[in-house]
Amino acid sequence: MKELVVISGKGGTGKTSVVASFASLPGRKVIADCDVDAADLHLVLSPSVVETHEFSGGVTAILDQKKCDGSGKCLEVCRFEAVSRTHVNGKWVYSIDSMACDGCGVCAYFCPSRAIAMQAVESGKWFVSDTKHGPLVHARLGIAEESSGKLVTRVRTEAQRVAKDGGFDLIVVDGSPGIGCPVIASITGVDLALIVTEPTLSGQHDLKRVAEVASGLKVGTAVCINKWDINLEAAQSIQEWCHGKGIPVVGLIPYDDAVTAAQVMGLSVVECSDGGAASCIIDLWTRVSGMLGA
Repeated sequence: MKELVVISGKGGTGKTSVVASFASLPGRKVIADCDVDAADLHLVLSPSVVETHEFSGGVTAILDQKKCDGSGKCLEVCRFEAVSRTHVNGKWVYSIDSMACDGCGVCAYFCPSRAIAMQAVESGKWFVSDTKHGPLVHARLGIAEESSGKLVTRVRTEAQRVAKDGGFDLIVVDGSPGIGCPVIASITGVDLALIVTEPTLSGQHDLKRVAEVASGLKVGTAVCINKWDINLEAAQSIQEWCHGKGIPVVGLIPYDDAVTAAQVMGLSVVECSDGGAASCIIDLWTRVSGMLGA
């Protein structure tokens, strides 16, 4: 089983549009949307949810008022200002704001009456869905929730399970943008990371950062420059940098209004166009598949 992840050093480079097109092209594959902080692949693939599961990425402090002796130790040790108190009937009554609680557990450790317990909280949900192009494993992180790296790992693990059970030989992952924990969780152990960049100063800067992360994790990389023709000088600079680093540039996708038109229709560009960007993405898929031996 091979695993391809499509990543980008910054958001908005067209990473998800490339993945949606890859999903639409021939071949048996499982698609995983690991951009859990801002998942949007489902908008193009229109999945039908088959499985829904809760995800818990952390814990929060729960105060049992019946056990609380009013010592105020929790208020004293909390560094996240999650504990508050009000004066009721001549005594202080303490409470914990679950939204402000960081789940560190210090209050529970120091509470003399053992009135505080750490309880797992639902941070989001993950799904296994059917699409017209095959299985999709995706997720939704809750509002103001963290631990997205753990959720990314869950999505990848379940995609591997679905692929194994269904006899699929390829997983295509829509990874998280940037270089943080979700990106590391997206690319660790994959067979190839395709970095989608754009010909801008920020695009080139962030390409270098995410390429360094992949190199540090010993993951092979290839680069695709999206909308390469909007800034020929910057595109040339990116190609020269990649050549110097030994990173193959496997795709140059031109700016194409057909991409936006396809998104409006809820489709990938290769489903409603056969020229311009669509043609280049098909060529890109051929090259990437060859590198994977798929």
